[in-house]
Amino acid sequence: MIDKKELKKQYKQSLPRMGIYRIKNVVNGKIFLGSSLNLHGKSNSFKFQLKSGLHVNSELQRDFNQFGEENFVFEIVDTLEPKEDISYNYSDDLKVFLEMWMENLQPYGELGYNKR
Repeated sequence: MIDKKELKKQYKQSLPRMGIYRIKNVVNGKIFLGSSLNLHGKSNSFKFQLKSGLHVNSELQRDFNQFGEENFVFEIVDTLEPKEDISYNYSDDLKVFLEMWMENLQPYGELGYNKR
């Protein structure tokens, strides 16, 4: 017989880490905040986009080109814990979570690359 508790545990362990990330320019301290259902995948995506010159945030791309990859750090700021419900949609939780972090860190203008 299938153990439902064990299945839920396996499901929770199989989900990629999800939450809030920050890309930090260590030269000028500016940050870009975002959220993702797959933080590892987002890290790889950002590196690819920036190295290829394809990132949609032109200011971030310009600074990346100017200062070089070695001066940018991808950091996980906070993570969401998986729920027991396998069908749970985390998108709204991430949106609220990101708004909270944006309010806290204010990554705009001189402090960051995010747009209001």
